[in-house]
Amino acid sequence: MLLRETLEAYDVAFATTDAKIAAQRGLADADILPDCNQNTPLKAFLCAVVAAKIILKHRPHIVLSTGAAPGYFCLLAGRLVGAKTLWIDSVANGEELSMCGKLSKKTAHACLTQWEHLADGSAVKYKGAVL
Repeated sequence: MLLRETLEAYDVAFATTDAKIAAQRGLADADILPDCNQNTPLKAFLCAVVAAKIILKHRPHIVLSTGAAPGYFCLLAGRLVGAKTLWIDSVANGEELSMCGKLSKKTAHACLTQWEHLADGSAVKYKGAVL
């Protein structure tokens, strides 16, 4: 949501795992993904399928994700249909890249961290923090 104002000039579709937060933010048409993580493999599979359906529905030119596994699945699906992809790793873990951040640095066209000391200068770059 912190990037929403920056993206207002573009045709943007939002996807989230929390319909209540989407409604609170005035995103009545946000796509909803099931939440999942590495410890919930069946939910993760379902989430990957839903992410693929969302990407096929919107056919985006760019997929930007700041989220965990559900965001990574959207990014991966976007990459598979030819979209440019950008991963912005969360501020939640300042000690190391999240697991999805580590996957994204191999998958995404660009991978950004919000922690300067986590940037490696090539696959993961630091351009400043969102907060």
